[in-house]
Amino acid sequence: MGEAYRIGEAAAILSVRVETLRRWEREGKLETSRTTGGQRLVPAAEVARMLAERHGHQRVSAGSVRNRFPGVVIDVKKDKVAATVEILAGPHRILSFITREAVDEMELKPGMLVAATVKATNVMVEVEA
Repeated sequence: MGEAYRIGEAAAILSVRVETLRRWEREGKLETSRTTGGQRLVPAAEVARMLAERHGHQRVSAGSVRNRFPGVVIDVKKDKVAATVEILAGPHRILSFITREAVDEMELKPGMLVAATVKATNVMVEVEA
């Protein structure tokens, strides 16, 4: 969805019930907005913030595994040539070191749904089309 998730989508990403997100909204722990039709939307940046707060910064797992991990971008750091993309995929924290150009082309930012493809020590980031 990009900029915001419907409340059910946000709940699934955060592995909580919709009722929990509604409670967090009432308690001021979660910022939401509403569509003209009244549907609750949770900004992608709020989902990323909640993921980071709930899971903290875990150690990066090492290993030679060939797999694809769907997850949410929780941080992007760029310099002139390279960038690091931090992804929370279930209980796994994945860091990808890629070019700044790739980050800019994919317009990666916290809250985006992505998939990390892992083979040996390389992590590639894909955006669902």
